[in-house]
Amino acid sequence: MKLLYTNFHSGSGGGHTTYIRELARGLSVRHEVHVAAPEDSRLLREAREIPRLHAFTQTYPNGLRLRPARRRACAHLRAYLEEHRFDIVHVNGSADHRLVIAALRGLQPRPLVVLTKHNTKPMRGLQHAWRARFGTDKVIAVCEFVRRQLSHTPYRRCQPETVYNGVDTAFYSPAEPADRADARQLWIGSNAGTADYKGWTDLMAALALLTPDERDRIQVVIAGHPPSAAQREMLARSGLQDRFHFPGLLDDVRPMIARLDAGFVLSHDIETISFACREMMAMGKPVMVTDYAGLPENIRPGTDGWIVPVHGHAAMAAALRDMLNDREDVLRRGKAARDHALAEFGIGTFLDHTEAVYARLLAGVPSLDSEPNPSQDLASTGRLIGEDGQPRRHGPMQMPDMPASPQPVADPPSVW
Repeated sequence: MKLLYTNFHSGSGGGHTTYIRELARGLSVRHEVHVAAPEDSRLLREAREIPRLHAFTQTYPNGLRLRPARRRACAHLRAYLEEHRFDIVHVNGSADHRLVIAALRGLQPRPLVVLTKHNTKPMRGLQHAWRARFGTDKVIAVCEFVRRQLSHTPYRRCQPETVYNGVDTAFYSPAEPADRADARQLWIGSNAGTADYKGWTDLMAALALLTPDERDRIQVVIAGHPPSAAQREMLARSGLQDRFHFPGLLDDVRPMIARLDAGFVLSHDIETISFACREMMAMGKPVMVTDYAGLPENIRPGTDGWIVPVHGHAAMAAALRDMLNDREDVLRRGKAARDHALAEFGIGTFLDHTEAVYARLLAGVPSLDSEPNPSQDLASTGRLIGEDGQPRRHGPMQMPDMPASPQPVADPPSVW
C-alpha cells in the first residue's frame, strides 16, 4: 500500500503527533508511507528522523482571511497527490480533511480517504454531512465511546470502527526510580499536559479535602506547556504552590513517569482514550481517571487504577488517601497496569488493526462490527452521552481558598 498521513498541527501536536508517528513508523516497514505536516511541527521533525519515511512540508490554512494561502496550499498538495497516486490518504482533523477533499477534487483514480476521530468535539451540520458523503470513505474511532458518538452523526454512513491507540510497551517499560530522601512522600503525576480541560486543577480542591498531614505527603508533577497566568493565580489562591511541579514540555517523559507512584488523567472535555494514560500504565503506574468519554476504557477499577467522577473532588481525595495509606496496593495496581498494557495496549495490535481496516477498505469488504472490549465496563461512559450522541459538557470547577501548607517541598526529582 501507498499511504499518506496528514496533520494540521504546528508545534507539539500532542496525541495527534504520537498517533501518526507510531503508525507511520510501524507501517513503513511493509508499505510506502508519506507524512504531510507543517514545517514547524514536531511531527515533521520526527518523521524526518525515521528511516524509510517520506516527510513532506504542507500547510493547512483555515478561515476566510486565509483564502489566498489556502489556494496555494491546495495547489501544493494537489501536485503531491498527482505525483504519488496514493492508495489511502489518512486525515486526522477538520483542517487537513477539508484541504485534502479540495485537493482531490476531480482526481482520478481518487485515493480512499480515512478519517480518525481523536476527540469528542461535535460533528454536526451541513459541512460534516457533505464531508461524510463526498469526502470520507472510512472513519476510525480511537475508543468505543467515540464509535458510539459517531453513530449519531453523518459519519455513520462510513461504518466507524474502533481501533484503540497503542503504545510501544518496550519503550515505555518499568524503570527503577532513584532513592528518595523522604519515602513518606507520594508522587503522583501526568504527562497529559496542562490544558484546562485536562482537569488537573481539580486536584487542588481534592487536596483541600485532606488533612494537613496528608496534603504535606503528596507531590504533584505535570509535564506539558507551562501553566497559564490564570492557572497560576488559581494555584496561588489555593496555597498549594509547593505541592505542584511543572517540568515543561519533555522530549522524553519516561524519567518523569519513572519517579511517580501513580498517574492521573482527570479530563472533563475533548479527551478520548489518552496516550498519556496508556504510557503511564505501560511503565507500571496505576492511573486515576475520570469517567469522561473513553478514559474508563483504559482501567479495570480496583485492579490497575481508579475511576472517579468528573470534578469528583471527594472521590479524588478518597483515592489519594487510599494511596497514602496502602503503598503495597499501589505497587500491586502498578504491576497489574503493566500486565494490562502488555495484553491490550501494544503497538503491534494497533498497527495490525489499522492495517486491516485499510486492507478491507481497498478490497471493498464490509466493515467488521466494532464491539466493546469485554474486559471494559462501559456503563459509566454511556451516561456521559446525551440523547443526541454528543458528550455532556462539564463546566469548570470552583476552587476554594485554603491556607498554605507549612511543610517545604521534599526531594524534587533531579530531572526537573
